[in-house]
Amino acid sequence: MTPIRLRKVTVIAERVLRDDLLDLLKELGATGWTLTAVEGEGTRGIRASEWEGRNVQIDTIVSPDLAERLMDEIGRRYFADWSLIIYAADVDVMRGEKYQHPR
Repeated sequence: MTPIRLRKVTVIAERVLRDDLLDLLKELGATGWTLTAVEGEGTRGIRASEWEGRNVQIDTIVSPDLAERLMDEIGRRYFADWSLIIYAADVDVMRGEKYQHPR
């Protein structure tokens, strides 16, 4: 087996955005995701209260083209009004065909 080079897109966002972000991933063509509750500190300081809950980290593995579309659309919809970070990295994936479905 030979690995396929894909992109891992990571979104770290306020918990309230969880369902909207997952719906957007599916809408644009991501075939799966991993969700983790996270906490940390950044330019806005530490942010996590009992009421709001922890931030969420959503990871998805997609084609380079879809990674770019996801990042553009998430940035367009959320950067102005929400605390959110999004980044991508190249990953070599075994069984990479699982992550590449025609749209």
